Amino acid sequence: MAPTGRHRAPADHALAPHDATLRAAARRLGRRRFLTVTAAAAALAFATDLPARGAFAAPARGGARIAADPFTLGVASGDPLPDSVLLWTRLAPEPFTADGGLGEERITVDWEVALDERFATVVRRGQALAHAEYRHSVHVDVRGLAPGTVYHYRFRAGAWISPVGRTRTAPAAGTPVASLRLAAVACQAYQDGYFTVHRHLAEDDVDVVFHLGDYLYEYAVNSSGGERRYPSGTLPGVFDHETMTLADYRLRYSLYKSDPDLRAAHAAHPFVVTWDDHEAENNYAGAVPENDVPPEEFLLRRAAAYRAYWEHQPLRAAQLPQGPDARMYRRLHWGTLAQFDVLDTRQYRSDQVYDDRPHPPGPESDDPARTLTGAAQERWLLDGWHASTALWNVMPQQVCFSQRKFAAGADADMSMDAWDGYRASRNRVVAGAKAAGIDNWLVLTGDVHVAYAFDVLDDFDDPDSRTLGTEITCTSVASGRDGQEKPATWDAYLRANPHLRFYHGKRGYARVELGRAAARVDFRAVPAVTTPGAPVTTAASFVTEAGAPGLKAA
Repeated sequence: MAPTGRHRAPADHALAPHDATLRAAARRLGRRRFLTVTAAAAALAFATDLPARGAFAAPARGGARIAADPFTLGVASGDPLPDSVLLWTRLAPEPFTADGGLGEERITVDWEVALDERFATVVRRGQALAHAEYRHSVHVDVRGLAPGTVYHYRFRAGAWISPVGRTRTAPAAGTPVASLRLAAVACQAYQDGYFTVHRHLAEDDVDVVFHLGDYLYEYAVNSSGGERRYPSGTLPGVFDHETMTLADYRLRYSLYKSDPDLRAAHAAHPFVVTWDDHEAENNYAGAVPENDVPPEEFLLRRAAAYRAYWEHQPLRAAQLPQGPDARMYRRLHWGTLAQFDVLDTRQYRSDQVYDDRPHPPGPESDDPARTLTGAAQERWLLDGWHASTALWNVMPQQVCFSQRKFAAGADADMSMDAWDGYRASRNRVVAGAKAAGIDNWLVLTGDVHVAYAFDVLDDFDDPDSRTLGTEITCTSVASGRDGQEKPATWDAYLRANPHLRFYHGKRGYARVELGRAAARVDFRAVPAVTTPGAPVTTAASFVTEAGAPGLKAA
């Protein structure tokens, strides 16, 4: 039966050629200024070419004219490989203005990588151009580094030197690594509170951080910063409306990255990022928007959102959007210890059914034609598992993978936005894990603003069925404000879901240490985010043994 949710279901469109549709939309926008986007701005939003070159290129400057610190948004690194890491910064001496205070000039930026934070032993250095077309963001893919090594890096523009960042490369392929400590974070609504969680994460001893989505929210942020309760008028009015245009999304990233705690976390650790919905619009599904607007108009918005996301994250050129499409799913390795299959469960999904409201699964949600990952990504995932030689196969992704009933009973409601609304898609992934012989499967999840620990069962309706893996949901950085240790649904969820081993409603992050014998999970939590400076504690710890999946209290 065909889905009959809020909108028609989109086709699988991995890197689909949307340009013709969008150019037609841009011509219309030029006449009627939908969402205040001009045709020129719309064209920029989905442009796939590099910045102009030759006679049409903006003049390149050395940065001598930059009168104020351009490194207001900090530095970051990401996607570590054995011989490479991606370094990021963005020049913005006036971060809350549309052009960041640098106009349309190209700026020459120097960078260097060293073995020590004083830069006595520099191992790589070079120059990059900060293009106005990318709003003066800089992405440097540093090659020729040693595997399994900690490095320090910095940038210079004119007389200005950036903060120093710390990063590391992955171990060499085939190396029998003894351990890895990672952190998982998600969901950081600026207006819901301070990023205290990121400050504690910056001070934690982890090798890599996985950000699982909702890096920003599209909703308005008033001049008091919402629950941050700044003095009225602290923030300019450019944030006090929903993000729609490329300029809107760029400015919203400027707001988020102006936060000192988020900057500290990025400077301390390499990040591996993937998006969920709020980086564009709440609960969108592929080319289908939340609200009833024509798909081609939503694709313009999605193109702007994706472009701004890439500009502000430590991502390689392979993730640069082509219009409203971007290849975000990708695979990383940590020696023979871990393979990371980073998913995108938003861009290729079928539309949510039953009006995207809590509902028992039924013929519409269980239609085998429905997908959460898209066919191409699903094949990529399963093929990668068959080829994997890693001890731990880690699947960082966005929405709850395990079954999550909202009440006891066979006809209990479930989320139609999570994998419960796409059970045929989940069944194919579970079957693929079994067929590939994946023994140590770890799913990392964000989205829901609470911490969960699940045993991933072969049959979620049979508590005695085989345990195939572990799912760790990392709660939120700020979204949902302070939260509660035991949310109102705590008793009902634990009764309805015997495979749910832990449920906690405060803000925080998950820390996972992978070893050759077992994985340990620590759920780190803070008591409040609506006031700054809260301490961090460990709410609970679990262990799952290699070769014997299933969570045990540590």
